[in-house]
This record gives sequence, structure tokens and C-alpha cells, in this order.
Amino acid sequence: MKFRPLHDRVVVRRVEEDERTKGGIIIPDTAKEKPMQGEVIAVGPGARNEKGDLVALDVKPGDRVLFGKWSGTEVKLDGQELLIMKESDIMGVIETGAVAKKAA
Repeated sequence: MKFRPLHDRVVVRRVEEDERTKGGIIIPDTAKEKPMQGEVIAVGPGARNEKGDLVALDVKPGDRVLFGKWSGTEVKLDGQELLIMKESDIMGVIETGAVAKKAA
């Protein structure tokens, strides 16, 4: 199934976090919080400004983003659990250099 969000909506797949703490303790599924990071799967064409011009979105498919804990609407498409949210619910894009520094 192919899905195209409308206006300024974005489809995001949550990125699963590590199941261990830095100290090596394994976190059970019942104690885990849902991750607040995800990968953008699809984006809408953009929102219209006061003049009626189409304003393109800042995020694009493949971007890794950070969003609020309660952001978006959870949906299941083709067996995948996804979130559909407005671009304004996204707090920022995680640059690849920042992810590499965090892992080190």
C-alpha cells in the first residue's frame, strides 16, 4: 500500500532504542517508554500561507527526527506501526554527526 499524507502532515516510524542501559542492565518491555525518535517515511506537499502559496516542509523522507512524547496519531499500515503528525509536532532533525557523537 502506498500512503501520501496531506498538507503539512508527516508519516514517522519510531526508532527502537537500545534494550540495555549504559551499566548493562536489560530493560523489560513493560518498563520501556515509547521512543521519541523516528525516521520520516513520507511527507505531504506542504501548508498554504496567507497568500495561498504552498510552503514546502523542512523535513524529507529518511530524516531522523525528535518529537514529543504524545505527538501524532498511531496507525497500522501494511503491518507497520507508524505515526502521522503535523510538521509542527516535530522538534527537530537529528543530524548524522550528532548520532555518531552520542554513540561514542
